[in-house]
Amino acid sequence: MWLELQIFGFRALWSPYFFVYIIALAAVYYIVTGPLRSKFGKENEAPSGKQQAAFYTGMFLLYMVKGSPVDLLSHIMLTFHMIQMAIFYLVFPILMIYGLPVWLWKKIIYRPFIYPFVKFMTKPLISLLVFNTLFSLYHLPAVFDFSKTSQAAHTSIGLILLVAAFIMWFPVTTPIKEFNRLSPLLKIFYIFANGVLITPACVLIIFASNPLFDAYSASGAWLQSMSLCVPGNVLDGISMQISGPEMFSPMGVMEDQQLGGIIMKIMQEGTYLVILAKVFFQWFNRESLKVDPLPENQQVTTTH
Repeated sequence: MWLELQIFGFRALWSPYFFVYIIALAAVYYIVTGPLRSKFGKENEAPSGKQQAAFYTGMFLLYMVKGSPVDLLSHIMLTFHMIQMAIFYLVFPILMIYGLPVWLWKKIIYRPFIYPFVKFMTKPLISLLVFNTLFSLYHLPAVFDFSKTSQAAHTSIGLILLVAAFIMWFPVTTPIKEFNRLSPLLKIFYIFANGVLITPACVLIIFASNPLFDAYSASGAWLQSMSLCVPGNVLDGISMQISGPEMFSPMGVMEDQQLGGIIMKIMQEGTYLVILAKVFFQWFNRESLKVDPLPENQQVTTTH
């Protein structure tokens, strides 16, 4: 498969401009949380080693799913699209939430035009419904195929889903006390509810009897989709040589569609289990540190 992909060229495979963008984001993080952090407040602490690791891991994963050949393959096979979705909307937001220090999150959120929106949207029931509803609607064939018709539609829908993903994770992973409204038990129920609500979209894809998305099965729609990541002059030059995604895929459209749905569900469940375990053990450790009070009728005697 790799040799066949070379036909799309270096820019399509490795997105050098996006790589520069990722490096710039990492540099801004380093400068703002390091040498310049005192400019935002004298008591601001530098991010811990774990926070820095989370942020830079997030940047690496962002490039892998949006700048490496994985992005090109996501327009060829639904399987890679689902891998991209799982990392971009389930893993990446968690790493960013953990990676930014609390004082920086406060600088971002406590703005007159941001705070009311975040306060309302991160109410648990709302955040649950918003992300999972948008995720399910996105995978309706008409919406999905529309998102592949232009760069504006593709980028806009992607950013809306990303914001919804941050909102969905914030009630569970927030570093700001004001937004930490849920008890550990409710956080566990919240994660379970997420797993249930995302299931219909995966089931629709796994058990469909026909190919759902023109972007992976119709040659015209597929070429339109490929124009989102392949430079126009390159695509024009090779369009007569390529018939469709089957030239670059080791499996048929239906097998790819079913595998994509299964992978999305597995990666989603795996992510939720990791967060579930983290919440549970934090709860367990907190409870184990508590000391039971002495019974009221117990007398304490002392000897002199």
